[in-house]
Amino acid sequence: MKRIKNFILTLILALGAVSCVSKLAYTEPDLQLPEKFQYTATADTASIANLEWKQFFSDPILQDLIEKGIKNNYDLQIALKQVASSQEKLKQAKYLQYPDVGFAVSAQISKPSENSMNGKSLNSFLGQSHVEDYNAAFNLSWEADIWGKIKNQQEVSRMQYLQTYEATKAVQTQVVAAIAQGYYNLLMLDKQIQIAKSNLELSTNTLSITEKMWQSGDTTSLGVQQATAQKQSTELLITQLEQNIAIQENALSILVGENPNKVNRTIEMSDTSLPQNISTGLPAAMVSRRPDVRQQELVLLESNSMVGIAQANMYPALKITANGGVNSFKIDNWFQIPASLFGSVLGGITQPIFQKRQLKTDLNVAKIQREKNVLAFRQSVLNAVGEVSDALVSNESLKVQEQKATDQVTTLKNGIKSAEMLYKGGMANYLEVITAQGNSLQAELNLASVKRQRLSSIVDLYRALGGGWK
Repeated sequence: MKRIKNFILTLILALGAVSCVSKLAYTEPDLQLPEKFQYTATADTASIANLEWKQFFSDPILQDLIEKGIKNNYDLQIALKQVASSQEKLKQAKYLQYPDVGFAVSAQISKPSENSMNGKSLNSFLGQSHVEDYNAAFNLSWEADIWGKIKNQQEVSRMQYLQTYEATKAVQTQVVAAIAQGYYNLLMLDKQIQIAKSNLELSTNTLSITEKMWQSGDTTSLGVQQATAQKQSTELLITQLEQNIAIQENALSILVGENPNKVNRTIEMSDTSLPQNISTGLPAAMVSRRPDVRQQELVLLESNSMVGIAQANMYPALKITANGGVNSFKIDNWFQIPASLFGSVLGGITQPIFQKRQLKTDLNVAKIQREKNVLAFRQSVLNAVGEVSDALVSNESLKVQEQKATDQVTTLKNGIKSAEMLYKGGMANYLEVITAQGNSLQAELNLASVKRQRLSSIVDLYRALGGGWK
């Protein structure tokens, strides 16, 4: 046993002298990022994405919805389970450098042919026709990590865990944005149905005036029919808006992990507020902050370690095996110590020579996969920059659209007043009144839509910059 101990100690010392970890150095690809985002005046280091979602969204009802979504959304819960699964694999990977140890107990009885040499020998020396063998032993197997294969395997597990972590953050940013978009869409529908109901009152008044004029002979029955059709059209619109509100409430409820139900809200769309200072920060900071881009970079780092593993598989491997325990050919003295003790240690170096080109193929495939992941990483960065640029141009354009839509609503509302006065005075016909009311209704509905789109563009910018997971 002393010799075995000395042998193991010598091997460990030798390995400590020659061991070298071949973890491949990682060089971040040249991403060719612009100095600043398009449609921004200056390159500002501050960014709205650094704000926590509770700071970005100040509406208490929206905050409550987002909090429920983060807690209960099923997509997010599934992502968290994936993180937990990867975390278990990461824990297991930490033990890869340790030896495999097993314990086995076996009993064997062999009866050779009496005409065989073994059979005759047994009868001659032991005076019996069978032989027994009883064994209880610990078995140990260990591969020295000379070329860093195990280190790279551990790195692969770590990268896979971090990928699931970043994927969870990416899901949360999407959930937060989707809840905010749905909430703002609901406020828009509230505003539109309010506009439609107000227009219904105008249509009802117009119909009443037209009926009186028809009864007095100042207009035809066609005017009454047109005014009635206008009123019916508005009533139809209200029914459609009520349907859309119910569907949007159901969608929001499902997003926050609840059964379809009504969503309480106490403010109108005009009362909503988002940060007015929309600073984007630098593109380079966005790359490190956006979870989906970061996840793609971790995939690249994983493939870099896979190349290291493929390289290590082509080099010599040093493996040590050992076993020891008690052995006897009689069960009654099986566990007699020290007579039944035995042990052995074997250390060997194996060098793959000819594997039908399998090892070289594995290495080349790993390198190609790394190159593919470099391209995928660059593409994810390009897409992210494009999303930020789209959100910026949408926000700037919608600012102008909102102002023009507001001016149009003011003009058309004044037009309704003029048309009604002229109609009562007999200087305009019913078609002009109905047209003015229809145009005003459409303009107000469009203004509500533009306001919602502008809110959505700011939310899109927040998500595109990597905000929402804090």
